[in-house]
Amino acid sequence: MIIIKSDKEIKKMRKAGKIVAGTLDLLEKNIRAGVRTDYLDRIADDYIRSKGGKPSFLGYQGFPKSICTSINEVVVHGIPDSTKLREGDIIGIDVGVILGGYQADAAKTFTVGDNIPPETLRLIHTTERALYAGIDRCRKGNFLGDVSHAIQTVVEDDGFSVVIQFVGHGIGRNMHEEPQIPNYGPPGRGPRLEKGMVFALEPMVNQGTYEVEVGEDGWTVRTKDRKLSAHFEHTVAVSDEDPLILTMP
Repeated sequence: MIIIKSDKEIKKMRKAGKIVAGTLDLLEKNIRAGVRTDYLDRIADDYIRSKGGKPSFLGYQGFPKSICTSINEVVVHGIPDSTKLREGDIIGIDVGVILGGYQADAAKTFTVGDNIPPETLRLIHTTERALYAGIDRCRKGNFLGDVSHAIQTVVEDDGFSVVIQFVGHGIGRNMHEEPQIPNYGPPGRGPRLEKGMVFALEPMVNQGTYEVEVGEDGWTVRTKDRKLSAHFEHTVAVSDEDPLILTMP
């Protein structure tokens, strides 16, 4: 069952979402060659707590850190550690915040330095465009399948692959609520969207095959062919009018 949120609950999620956005902005300012991913985790944790929030991911199903840092061929769920960023890397950072009992979740893929190949930039831009195509379909009366199909269309029209094994999700008091939201599928299917539904849309897009594999740590997801992957995410509420992006600054 999809839990419908009241206007009051959505306002609470928006407050959490502002902390998520602020965290991502802070991290962007600290991304450069030589920086360790566990340093990024530490400053993110400090910032979230300074705003009165708690990191959603820390301890969630045993996850050991406060953010996810996914470099190059890592699709999602990369664990911050002593790894240093290198010039030319890309890094997807996923941030979740709990504030006042409600959650918000967003992710963005960043570049390290200026020496980034055009095809890598195209992957990143396509993934972000796919996210906003999905957001645009988060309108009352549409079908959930319309959201998934819009994301898939942008990705495949640009010659990239949508990850099938991992999907978006509902969000509210819990990080993961119904429904699951694939980034692929035919339009006109699934539940009709209603005001008060809140989704974490998160296209994960691969340069090569859609196939992925989970590492020995039980978390780190990599592309099977070790080509690059990009990840963007926003928490979005369905309203009477335009979709409400709750994880904007």
